[in-house]
Amino acid sequence: MIKLISVIITTYNWENALEACLYSLFAQEDLGFEIIIADDGSNNATTQLINQLNKQSPVPLKHCFHEDKGFRAGTIRNKAVSISSGDYLVFIDGDCIVFPYFIKRHRHLSQKGYFVPGNRVLLSQIFSQMVLKDQLALHKQSNLHFIKWRFQGYINRLLPLIYLPFKRFRLRHPQRWQKAMTCNLAIWKNNFIAVNGFDQLFEGWGYEDSDLVIRLIHLGIKRKEGRFALPVLHLWHPQNDRNAEQENYQRLMHRLKDSSFIYAEQGLNN
Repeated sequence: MIKLISVIITTYNWENALEACLYSLFAQEDLGFEIIIADDGSNNATTQLINQLNKQSPVPLKHCFHEDKGFRAGTIRNKAVSISSGDYLVFIDGDCIVFPYFIKRHRHLSQKGYFVPGNRVLLSQIFSQMVLKDQLALHKQSNLHFIKWRFQGYINRLLPLIYLPFKRFRLRHPQRWQKAMTCNLAIWKNNFIAVNGFDQLFEGWGYEDSDLVIRLIHLGIKRKEGRFALPVLHLWHPQNDRNAEQENYQRLMHRLKDSSFIYAEQGLNN
């Protein structure tokens, strides 16, 4: 039984998106969680927004910050986990909007010995700009709106929004690491600690989340599918600098082949 869920939100200098993300979390049906904003070096505008919204939050809200030294998402997530109080971690990005059932379903799908990746619906560039400009509360919209937006090309698909209660298919691929991303990923905190969290060797964009999942699988933690239960709405943004992608990918492939590699070289406790 989960006592408290810690929601870790990664953000960097995008206050409008973070505000939309937080308002969707404030509207949750299950309030048995805390929010920790993992701030990868944003400017003062982000701090001011967090201080302002902290007064409105129905759950505890913490701000974990480090200096801007490039893309260090894994590092700031580790720092956020270190100040968390929950026994179950849900990672999302600060440009993702969740539905009111998000925490409730994550709690329902949680199971000892498993990590749970959800999936996402991508918003177009034009629609993302409209949503933020008009402060459209996507998490309050009906299915009919999403059907209309799909036909207008504003979102890339509808299938993730369908809920399937069937349990058996969720356990079909226990060692599948692909498409388990920290824009929507749940892990037991004790499992996260056992693999030493994110490996901070993965600096720059790319594969720090895949590395974490592979090491969890090496530890014996299995995948439980969150598709057709746990969608997030992902706002469009330009691609991050991918200069480190190839180096990170080679490191990932090396670790994938070595089933004894479990503990991050530079992680939570380093």
